[in-house]
Amino acid sequence: MKRANEWIVGIAVMAVIMVITWGIFAVGENMRPGVTPFSQDVYVLHNTVMGVVTVIGVLVFTAMFTSIVLHRRSKHRDPAKFTHSTKAEIIWTAIPILILVVMAIPATQVLIDMEETGDAEMNVKVTGYQWLWKYDYLEDDISFFSALARDSNRARQMNSDLAPADVENYLLDVDRRLVLPVDTKIRFLLTADDVIHSWWVPDLGWKRDAIPGMVNEAWTLIEEEGIYRGQCAELCGKDHGFMPIVVEAVSKEDFRAWVASQQAASTASNQSAAP
Repeated sequence: MKRANEWIVGIAVMAVIMVITWGIFAVGENMRPGVTPFSQDVYVLHNTVMGVVTVIGVLVFTAMFTSIVLHRRSKHRDPAKFTHSTKAEIIWTAIPILILVVMAIPATQVLIDMEETGDAEMNVKVTGYQWLWKYDYLEDDISFFSALARDSNRARQMNSDLAPADVENYLLDVDRRLVLPVDTKIRFLLTADDVIHSWWVPDLGWKRDAIPGMVNEAWTLIEEEGIYRGQCAELCGKDHGFMPIVVEAVSKEDFRAWVASQQAASTASNQSAAP
């Protein structure tokens, strides 16, 4: 009877630990679901795997601590006399393999989808520099640099008269945003002109290294209009922390109007510069 009570207490403790752990996971900091189909797939995969490993961790540690408490030396437990169990070895080998296979199937599908850049409706070339980005809209013949916004750059200087706390989106704003249309599959071609950079916008669900002499590919399909911020995610020099990314997602109609305005401004600039 006493042994049965001990097991009941152990199971109750395990259940409480599982509930508390899952509650902390559910209401605490987590990945953002993002605004693309791929980012949402990553979000679901992350939550699924996190749930599986949380349950496994709680079960393993509960069993371990329960065994430590129930079989401690002070209770004068007699040590077991067996050396090994073939059946137990098969079970504790087979179960982890099955769990890994079950988790690997959706993870592999997400990785395959990540590389599927075909059927893109437009292409954007992204080039990293120390310490800013250059964007080329290949179909529309638009090209510009995007650097840290002037107020953030001013506030970060020593002895500046502008405090960082007074700057909205400090170090996360730029002088020119990357404007993209929603509901459009966009392929990114990423490279660098000096050292390795990494282009990362969390709401898109991925990041890609921009490597000199190489071109990496990625894609996105933004489903919601809005402004999405990111940063360089690869240490690239002393001003690595000062090359943010800002993506402005607009409707297809607004995007075409923006393209027309950019092309008109470029034509006017070229005509004024002509002798």
